Amino acid sequence: MNPPSLHPVRAEQLRLQTRRHFLSSAGQFSLGAIALQALQGNAFAATADADHPLAPKRPPLKARAKRVIYLHMSGGPPNLDIFDPKPALVEQNGKPCPDSFLKGRTFAFTSGVPKLMGSPRTFKQYGKGGLWMSDAVPNFHTVADDVTLLRAMHTDQFNHAPAELLLFTGHIRQGRPSLGSWATYGLGTENQDLPGFVTLISSGTQPSGGQGCWGSGFLPSVFQGVQCRSKGDPVLFANDPPGMTRDLRRATLDALKDLNQRQQNELGHAETVTRIAQYELAFRMQTSVPEVMDISRESAATLEAYGAKPGEASFANNCLLARRLVEKGVRFVHLFDWGWDFHGTNPAEDIRDGLTKKMAKTDKPAAALIKDLKERGLLDDTLIVWGGEFGRTPFREGRTAGGAVLGRDHYPDCFTVMLAGGGVKGGFSFGETDEMGFAGVKDKVHVHDLQATILHLLGFDHERLTYRFQGRDFRLTDVHGHVVKSVLA
Repeated sequence: MNPPSLHPVRAEQLRLQTRRHFLSSAGQFSLGAIALQALQGNAFAATADADHPLAPKRPPLKARAKRVIYLHMSGGPPNLDIFDPKPALVEQNGKPCPDSFLKGRTFAFTSGVPKLMGSPRTFKQYGKGGLWMSDAVPNFHTVADDVTLLRAMHTDQFNHAPAELLLFTGHIRQGRPSLGSWATYGLGTENQDLPGFVTLISSGTQPSGGQGCWGSGFLPSVFQGVQCRSKGDPVLFANDPPGMTRDLRRATLDALKDLNQRQQNELGHAETVTRIAQYELAFRMQTSVPEVMDISRESAATLEAYGAKPGEASFANNCLLARRLVEKGVRFVHLFDWGWDFHGTNPAEDIRDGLTKKMAKTDKPAAALIKDLKERGLLDDTLIVWGGEFGRTPFREGRTAGGAVLGRDHYPDCFTVMLAGGGVKGGFSFGETDEMGFAGVKDKVHVHDLQATILHLLGFDHERLTYRFQGRDFRLTDVHGHVVKSVLA
């Protein structure tokens, strides 16, 4: 999406803005106004739908997916204990790691010569495609024919925050638009009473990458993710304060809209349009969000299938909410679940019982989500992504090597991401790692390739979905990325 040429009205606004006017504006808004002056070249506010930035848009290419549900397991699931069996590594269990695998490498918490660790899990093949999965994910076995496994994923970062930011914004530092923001910027949303991009968090902790994982960066902030809660008020501060009626709230917003519109007409700040749109959306959300977030409206059979319990905060509840949100037209739903950092520093991080317990809370609702969407006819045009920001080492984590708890260190070179629906193949495995799980040896997929593929499924050329900022056209994949065409149905 290349930026349009400068609108004549906007050009006239810039021509008439004198140096004295600019300085008075900068004095009024301080550095924020100076930053907004840099945005004036992008003409976002001058587009045909400037008054409705979230209006639905048609992608330039044929789209296979209309929406995305991204299930992020924050911390890095142990791929060698879930999707990638290594009999040779099991045979070498407990032996020193060969120098060839360690030379020139830096690990997060491991030094010296660690001991190799084969997986204690049991692997079998499932579905018509014979996908390898371990006994840690019994519910994933039941959807094997609906998923694609990218088994040779790799990234450039071995610490959580930069790895998550790279995965979701294309850059290792804060300030770039997130994947969900790009999708919403390009497509808008199908329901003007709900946000186009919603974020849900479980296990009580935000991802290490922070709110930048769903932030809008330099895109207008109307495209950032709206964080909702599955317990208590769905959106904080959305309700009217005591003593304010709905009519009074409407009158207040009308007055604010008039003031903001006057500023927009005078200064042409792109973010002013966003401010107006956000106030109006918040007003509409007061009635629309509580309804869609009320999972008690679901049948007992559906609640049981997900393992969801109304009134609680859980990954299961969030998976069910994700289905309800996309069913109502939300474009991008991003679920973050904390607790996948399997170092082995405590029993919850053990790749035996700890992984079993963690998966018991997550693979059931994730599998139920796939089945539910399929039954409702929504899976074909809803892309589901499951995975972490990196994988885990084929050897024991250095700090816990002498203990009884089995854990693995961070590892960027090999991990697995699961895709379902939205135009990808079912019962398909793509990519291979070596016999010890140290490197991808066939059909490797970088995180930029994953980003390019997701955008392609949504109907975009990742090289052309751009936004001009500070004199340069930016895109999610920067100067990288290739569509993984082999996984397309």
